[in-house]
Amino acid sequence: MLIGAHVSAAGGPDKAIARAEEIGAECFQIFASSPRMWSAKPIPEPVAKKYRAEMKRAGMGPTVLHGKYLVALGSADSELVAKSEIALQADVAAANVLGALGVIFHPASHRGQGFDAVIDQFASSVRKILDGEPGESLLMLETSAGAGDHIGSSFAELGTLVKAIGNERVAVCLDTQHVWAAGYDITSSDKLNAVLDEFDREIGIDLLRSVHANDSLRELGSSVDRHDNIGDGHIGARGFATLMAHPAFKNVPFYLEVPGTNKSGPDRPNVDALKKIRKQVGVG
Repeated sequence: MLIGAHVSAAGGPDKAIARAEEIGAECFQIFASSPRMWSAKPIPEPVAKKYRAEMKRAGMGPTVLHGKYLVALGSADSELVAKSEIALQADVAAANVLGALGVIFHPASHRGQGFDAVIDQFASSVRKILDGEPGESLLMLETSAGAGDHIGSSFAELGTLVKAIGNERVAVCLDTQHVWAAGYDITSSDKLNAVLDEFDREIGIDLLRSVHANDSLRELGSSVDRHDNIGDGHIGARGFATLMAHPAFKNVPFYLEVPGTNKSGPDRPNVDALKKIRKQVGVG
């Protein structure tokens, strides 16, 4: 179980490594390009080569890329879907060049069409992306907090999409704040066992390949996506201790996306907080 965080890749992905080291991260997440713009440039081989050399020097664990916030494969707007496919394929290409674990993306909204109406379209788009960019990097669907028409707030929906896509490069990222907001209580052993039993039944526990580790500013079942620093929110240090002690997470990397103690993003105090919990529960 490695403890990592989202860090800036400004100046190139190779620059992210020192930023991760600075806060004590053992792995990290980055954006390959601006998450709020469609444009994206391929990573030049010299940059990728430097990144790989720096990763080896630092002994970093797996990198993940986060997809653009604009992506909406469940939209009724064919132009938006096409742009989303191009953007995600570019991210998968970047992940392949870097040798990253994969790309995590939000399933986003079905835009009022209803989940059942977009299953085939969504699955077709993901298959198209992966067929267009062969390699080993995964495409990971992130659990949703459940606001509005967003897809993936239930494990049943994610499992339906995974089965419809039918590609071994598809996996899932569990965001602790999102599942909490969606009504999944992960703060006690009995309740966490029930949550993971449902995950295994609907998706398959072997497809849990990454965790976004975030405390929650809002209460259980709020459907509101609001992250808090580790130990400061409703999940709390005890909740994370319960989570991290469970064998299902033993070899799954954790990536912080918290606001940070100075509101500037994941920082050393949050990384250290997770490391302390990891040590307390005897997994690191």
